[in-house]
Amino acid sequence: MSARVIAASMNIPPSFLAQVMRDLMAAGLVDATTGRTGGYRLARPATGISVLEVIESVEGDGRRIACVLRGSPCGRDGFCDAHAVFFAAQEAMLDRLRTATLADLARSHDAEAAQR
Repeated sequence: MSARVIAASMNIPPSFLAQVMRDLMAAGLVDATTGRTGGYRLARPATGISVLEVIESVEGDGRRIACVLRGSPCGRDGFCDAHAVFFAAQEAMLDRLRTATLADLARSHDAEAAQR
């Protein structure tokens, strides 16, 4: 798919899309071809690319390492009362993003579009 089509369908600026696609290519998630018929395609099947892989390729590791109450690195001088609950919630979110695939997102999008 061309960058122009992706940017228009996602309603994002082409310059921002170029940055994101560079990150996705560097992570091995997307391949690009140049030329008149060029564009982007997934480097692997959508069923084999997790949402977490996409997020981390663009944003980096999203795990919070600073204490939610103190603002300093967790564990430096013990753990706060919120540590266990907060980090369990964070791991649950990361697990969900790790198990959700691009194919899952596409199915959800198609189902929502069919309901409109």
